[in-house]
Amino acid sequence: MRRVIACAGLAAGLALTSGVGFDHPASAAPETELNSFADLVSAGLAPAPDGRRPEAIVDSGSGSTWGRSSAAAAIGEGPETSTALTAFAWGLTNPNAAPAGANRWDCAPTAAHPRPVVLLHGTWLNAYDTFAALSPRLARAGYCVFALNYGRAGIADGGGLGAVLPGRYGVGPIEESARQVAEFIDRVRTATGADKVDIVGHSQGGTVADRYLKFEGGRDKVDKVVTFGATHHGTSLLGLATLGRAINNLGVNILGFYEPIVGLSNIQQVVGSPFYATLNADGDTVPGVEYTVVASRYDEVTNPYDWTFLRAGDGATVHNITLQDGCEQDVSDHLTLPYSPRAASITLNALDPATATPPVCAFNPWLVGGS
Repeated sequence: MRRVIACAGLAAGLALTSGVGFDHPASAAPETELNSFADLVSAGLAPAPDGRRPEAIVDSGSGSTWGRSSAAAAIGEGPETSTALTAFAWGLTNPNAAPAGANRWDCAPTAAHPRPVVLLHGTWLNAYDTFAALSPRLARAGYCVFALNYGRAGIADGGGLGAVLPGRYGVGPIEESARQVAEFIDRVRTATGADKVDIVGHSQGGTVADRYLKFEGGRDKVDKVVTFGATHHGTSLLGLATLGRAINNLGVNILGFYEPIVGLSNIQQVVGSPFYATLNADGDTVPGVEYTVVASRYDEVTNPYDWTFLRAGDGATVHNITLQDGCEQDVSDHLTLPYSPRAASITLNALDPATATPPVCAFNPWLVGGS
């Protein structure tokens, strides 16, 4: 099953047979091998509940689109689910769906919860399959919740093979994704009349938030940031990425070779990359923002897991939390962190410390998710 999910992350362009697809230019497939791979993936996809069958396609685009991506607010509301694999499967046939409770543009913030909450998914994920459990819980707690699908790119745009399956977003350059988030947050602030928002980010979503705060004018528009398994300092991918970076530093551009395969954002998230040198040159945080950073000892993507922790700079507050401290039965891995009941209660406490309660402790199975 893990191998299936890993393959699910290898994507480049997609469509349902009814015509749903990426909003970037399409053109003929460049290579027979890629078409064969897409056919193989399509054969293994189950039809949607309404009978439509997702179809993997290869969209080569034109050479001029390299490094470009797009974003769109998630639309409609998918079903609430507490299981990560269930959400992932549903999201394959509904790649642009919003999680339940999100993107209700007539939502009015209350005195108790004056700041909307913006949800940022990670690499090769989307708003629905990341937040199908947390979004409705936040909405029931009285928050206005908003989510977008950012960093949508195909093979010719630098998204890598990771878009063969529907809804594999967050693959474009992180700098561009941060600009997309900036535009979305301004839209949220205008719609709700809120001066500031809070951000909840998973994986790359936390790093995109960092970039937005530091380089896209976000520091005066955000009060609190909560992250799960965020790649704030990069990842070693169990040592493989660290080895690749070391080889690169010796003058052999091995990571450049893999860039068209794994996508631009993944190469940027390798520890020691130029992207992080720029991102964290002036420290991990920005003044005036309160950060809550949640890590799992079983995270196989953001590893070592404590690389996700932040160091507080001037005017910032940081709470670094290891999920298993006080709750060993929570064995959340990278994909299931947003489905951890303990992580959800930590999020609610972080967003509203005045009503904080002891974090719940419940079993959250590795890979599958759901208490």
